[in-house]
Order: sequence, then C-alpha cells, then structure tokens
Amino acid sequence: MIHNRKEKLLPFILTGFIILADQAVKSFIVKNWPREGSFIKDVFNNDVLCIYHVRNRAIAFSLGHNLPDSLRPLLFVVLPLLVLGFLVWYYLSSHDFSKLQRWAVAGIIGGGLGNILDRIFRPAGVVDFISIKFYGLLGMERWPTFNIADSSVVVCCIIFLISILISPKKFENGEKP
Repeated sequence: MIHNRKEKLLPFILTGFIILADQAVKSFIVKNWPREGSFIKDVFNNDVLCIYHVRNRAIAFSLGHNLPDSLRPLLFVVLPLLVLGFLVWYYLSSHDFSKLQRWAVAGIIGGGLGNILDRIFRPAGVVDFISIKFYGLLGMERWPTFNIADSSVVVCCIIFLISILISPKKFENGEKP
C-alpha cells in the first residue's frame, strides 16, 4: 500500500503523457487526413491496420448517436467529468491501490480526459483514426475505429481488472479472503 503523496502523484505523469500524445496525434490526423474515409492509409500493406479519419459525436461504438444535441454535453462531457473527478478523489484519498493499479487508474484518467477534450473543443466530434481488421469476428469485418485515448482506457481497465484478480486484497489482520 502506498501512503507517500509523491508516489500517489507520480502516475499522473502517465495521465499527462496520454493526453499530450492523444491530442498531438489527433491534431496531425485532422490536418493531414481528409475525413470520412476519403483516404485510407494501409500501414502494413496487408489491410490489418489502417489510418482512417472519422468523427464520433457519441461514445464508444457510437452509442448515443441518436440523442438530441441538447443532451450530448450533459451525458458526454459533464457526467464523464464527474466520474473522473470522483475517480481522482478516490485515488488520492485511498490507500487501497497497489502501484500497478495506480498507474492503470492514471491511464484511464488520461484516456478519459483526452476524449473529453475533443468533445469540448472539436464540435465535429471525437477524432478516431485507428482501424483494425477483425476478420469477421462478432460479425464485424473491422473493429470500430478508435484512438489513443480509447486504447488507453481499454488497456488500463484490463490491467486494473487483472491486477485485482491476481492480487486479492488482504484483510487488516493479514489474512487473505
């Protein structure tokens, strides 16, 4: 368990790095790639990984794309900011996270903030550009297009969940559940 404030704050370097990398790459894509599939760059010349510039005005998998414009700021900016704010508060006030879990939470926060910045400052929607071939799995030829922030949230959530499963919390008296 970490009780040192410096050790709690150090993972926020990852948060900042993810936000900067995400926004820098998105800016590059916006300036250099036409939107909505007019140009697809096949990165490995085998159609597995492509750069494909699209915009998402909803959340993951375009959920909520039919919502009225008046609800979008509340559901896609305010609510996620409240959730991230609670997560930061809990992260800073809790001594229950392992070092790995703190870094994972910092990655989740960075990814969440990266997409919220798009929702606030890019009226056309969140910039998505990574397209991966999915070979017909789950009925999809390609996985829905995503970005660095999305990747950070997903990867860090998986790391966080695995860390919980492989490292069960100890009771105060030292016994494992």
